[in-house]
Amino acid sequence: MATKPVPPRPAPRLYLATPPVDEPAQLTAELPDLLAAADVAAVLVRLNETDQRTMISRVKALAPAIQNAGAALLIDGHPELVARAGADGAHLTGIAAMEDVLPSLKPDRIVGVGGLATRHDSMAAGEAGADYVLFGEPDANGQRPSAEAIAERLQWWDELFEPPCIGFAASREEAEAFAAAGADFVLVGDFVWSDPRGAKAALIEVGEALAQAHARTIGKARAEG
Repeated sequence: MATKPVPPRPAPRLYLATPPVDEPAQLTAELPDLLAAADVAAVLVRLNETDQRTMISRVKALAPAIQNAGAALLIDGHPELVARAGADGAHLTGIAAMEDVLPSLKPDRIVGVGGLATRHDSMAAGEAGADYVLFGEPDANGQRPSAEAIAERLQWWDELFEPPCIGFAASREEAEAFAAAGADFVLVGDFVWSDPRGAKAALIEVGEALAQAHARTIGKARAEG
């Protein structure tokens, strides 16, 4: 009796981190065109620290441009602002921070987590209820693992666990490598915004790189099968 073929995994999608937001007007104007140009599943809004009322106003200003495009809006940190700002969730650093907010945000909102130094930390986060795990982001000192180590962690997670895994990419080449390794999403940010051609061109290029990496992975799996 023939075994049922495993359906091919869906193509990885983009997770776009904003520059730190002070004045949201320019970003609000830019986002609709940007999000229409590539397959962006979610936007991580990074806020410059100020009073809560101002930060909530900044998120609310950005929300229509993001959510009307079909993308989820997550706030980097500041879980206490999520409901009041109309965000879809929060990204936390470290298991302790995530566990603190799970009761207040779940099940209605997304809770993602990074800052996972070890495989054990990653598994603990998944078991605790994280909606996704992020690998490869810089630590407080700006240090991060090698691209090879990040890809290895993504491949390990993808083969064993259900919650989505995300690779933090600092370049188009890293984004492509992480897509090939099994990332469900690839987080991109600073290198997109600083691209001399403009963020739109950079985002389109990264989206194409993810699609190409996915196509090669599917082709290889079929050839081996």
